[in-house]
Amino acid sequence: MWQENGLVFASKHGTELDAANVRRALRVILKRTDLNPDEWTPRELRHSFVSLMSDAGVAVEDIARLVGHKGTVVTEKVYRKQLRPVLLEGAETMDLIFPGED
Repeated sequence: MWQENGLVFASKHGTELDAANVRRALRVILKRTDLNPDEWTPRELRHSFVSLMSDAGVAVEDIARLVGHKGTVVTEKVYRKQLRPVLLEGAETMDLIFPGED
């Protein structure tokens, strides 16, 4: 729950949850899915959210605001993992260097 005090995860009483309780609650939820609870953490979900928003064309300023960053530097350098454009650019470059038969 997002509140004026900046809490992202709050208890049913509106108090702040500590990190261990958030991780524990996430593991309980993940065990009900096909996802491996040992591979997913709140941090992984945060990185995935930023990357998916970025791949969908959401402006980095909007993504930074959504994840609570004061500016875009941390969002761009730490969280945004845009593999698809990098892989595509690399593949296109290799096609230019080593053209195949059409």
